Order: sequence, then structure tokens, then C-alpha cells
Amino acid sequence: MNRTERLSAVLELLAESGQIDVEEIITKLDVSPATARRDLDSLANQQLLTRTRGGAIGQSLAYDLPVRYKKEHRAGEKKMIAAAASALVPRGAVVGLCGGTTSTAIANALGSRADIMEASPHANLTVVTNAINIAAQLAMRPQIKTVVTGGVVHSRSYELVGPYSDVVLRQITMDIAFIGVNGIDPVVGATVHDEREAAVNTLMASRATRAVIVADSSKIGHNAFATIGGSRLFSTLITDAGITGAQRAAFADNGIEVIVAS
Repeated sequence: MNRTERLSAVLELLAESGQIDVEEIITKLDVSPATARRDLDSLANQQLLTRTRGGAIGQSLAYDLPVRYKKEHRAGEKKMIAAAASALVPRGAVVGLCGGTTSTAIANALGSRADIMEASPHANLTVVTNAINIAAQLAMRPQIKTVVTGGVVHSRSYELVGPYSDVVLRQITMDIAFIGVNGIDPVVGATVHDEREAAVNTLMASRATRAVIVADSSKIGHNAFATIGGSRLFSTLITDAGITGAQRAAFADNGIEVIVAS
């Protein structure tokens, strides 16, 4: 595990309970006490957590992890989830993508498809997104029509949030929307840490014929601050093989189809 992956892992552990101590980092990440303390000090210097005696506590902004810290975390699982999501998208579809690293992986997968990248006088795919990093990435592909919602940039997640996003989203429809989350529970549904992102994600999902949650299995059973919706809004969850049989059954009982990426 390199330093970037380790810092991401520390922040993920912190997000689970809101606090963490050095001993927990040593045990779960198999590092020395000196390394654990240096990592906490580094994250504190970047205002991603607050140091305490023997550990750290989360800040309100600490959970909105910058992409540079999250992009390597569970990268393999996210790539498989992205491939499974891409397989649901036919050429010519209108696709919604919220922000986040899993959605960014889906954008990569769509942008790598031969049928979509084939030369054509018309766009082979339309992507609607509130993530400026995804928009910038897809803007270089003329075969993909990229529609960006309005809004104010959330500096840590690169998502456009606020009422200006509603103006665009309420005037369009999508065939399928992929929504990344911070937590997913069979009963509570999908949740994220920021209520502004939740509002945009909920509206994006509601404007799609099919709304799909994309989340690696580490997020199953966890709840974040702001709710997005359950089975009335989302028909499908795409996750990785880490999901248990009991968890799959619980989602099925609550009306959510589970696709396990492999």
C-alpha cells in the first residue's frame, strides 16, 4: 500500500465512526506507530481531520474527500463496477452521471467503448453530469454530447450543487442515471455526506427512466448524513463480489435488483 492509498484508507476508517486512534490504524493497516502518527499529522495539516491525543476526529469537511485521495481506493472494484454499468448503456442513450470516483470510472468505461467512439455525424451518446471533472474529461470526445448542469462548484467533490442545477435537470429526461453514494442500506436506501449533493442526485435519479446505485461493497450497511432514496427511486444496485448473500437477499426483499460486477 503506497502513501496515497494509506491516507485514503485512514480517511475511510475515520468516516465509519467519526474518530480514530493510532492503535486502530496500526492494527488495520499494518503500519508502524511512527507512520500512523505521520499520516494523521499530514491529513491534519490539510484540514481533513482534527488531531487529538492519541488519534483524530473528523471535521465536517473531512468526509468530502478530494478525488486525489480517493481515486486509488478500491480501484479494482470500481473498474469492474464501471464495466458492468457501461454494459447497461446502449449506443445513443442519454446517461446521467453524478460526481465521485465510481462515476468517473464509468465515464472512462463509456469513453473507451469502440461503438461509442466510432466516427459519426451525430453524437453516439449523451452524458448529463454535474461533475466538472467528468465534463472536462468527456469534452475531448466529440462522439459524446456532454451536458453540464448549472450550479456552484463544491470544491472538494468537483460537483455542481444548488438550485441552478435544478433549472437544467427539470427540463431534460435520461434513459439511465448512475448515482454514486457514501452509504447504501436495504431499508434506509442511498445516502451521501452532503445534503446539497443529495438534492442534485435525487433529482437526477428522478429524471431517469432507470436509476442505478453504483457502490463498492464496503459502503453496504453504512448510512451517511443525507438521504437520496430507496427502491421507489432506484431499481438497481451495482456492486462487487464483497456483498454477502444475506445482503443480496435484503436488497431483493426491498425491491432492489443487485448486479455483482466481476
